[in-house]
Amino acid sequence: LPEVPTMAVEKVFVYNNTSIVQDEILAHRLGLIPIRADPRLFEYRNQGDEEGTEIDTLQFQLKIKCSRNPQAAKESSDPNELYFNHKVYSKHMTWVPLGNQTDLFPDADFRPVHDDILIALLRPGQEIDVLMHCVKGIGKDHAKFSPVATASYRLLPDITLLQPIEDEAAETLQKCFSPGVIEIQNIKGKKVARVANARLDTFSREVFRHEGLKNLVRLARVRNHYIFSVESTGILPPDVLVSEAIKILMGKCQRFLNELDSVPME
Repeated sequence: LPEVPTMAVEKVFVYNNTSIVQDEILAHRLGLIPIRADPRLFEYRNQGDEEGTEIDTLQFQLKIKCSRNPQAAKESSDPNELYFNHKVYSKHMTWVPLGNQTDLFPDADFRPVHDDILIALLRPGQEIDVLMHCVKGIGKDHAKFSPVATASYRLLPDITLLQPIEDEAAETLQKCFSPGVIEIQNIKGKKVARVANARLDTFSREVFRHEGLKNLVRLARVRNHYIFSVESTGILPPDVLVSEAIKILMGKCQRFLNELDSVPME
């Protein structure tokens, strides 16, 4: 969350903004749009550098103007029919190569992760003309650089049936858990419940609401088995995010060991 770097909009140069969205709000919204660009291809920008170079900056332009649709029906009240470009989406952001970036990244497709992020609403005559500089940063400095929407962990559930549960009781037991946790098998003409995949359980404890079942099931957790969930914003795949985070952790450990080695022993 805080230390795996990404690329995000840092500087917004507003040439024209006649929309109802104030400049600072517009800049804030643009900064939170995830940009599909591998941060490992870029360097950190030096402090005080306003221009940026091809190795530390990605440049995007957003230039759009709303106009009336002369072909729209007179009785129509639908903005989608009345106006052109009245909704400004992230897909309207276009990459403008800096320096020799066209040669450095010949196959690159730098753009927002999602094309349908709504930025602003316009009416005829209103327009937005801005230039954006994306730089490399980390979530510790600003949340817009965080590549992860949600990161969490839990212990692996352990569900044990203390005795055979059959027929109607088996069907009731299946409904008490998340789909896929309890499976019903047909054995010698009887419906018998078994634990199919305890990993899918969310520990709702619904089974304890049923007097006939609560003493037949034991819920526990495997104490040394962690399930990590990493939901990416789309900038980098989750497996890459985890491996990059492990590299950062290894680097911290190495620096700590180096500090210990450098301290003279008394």
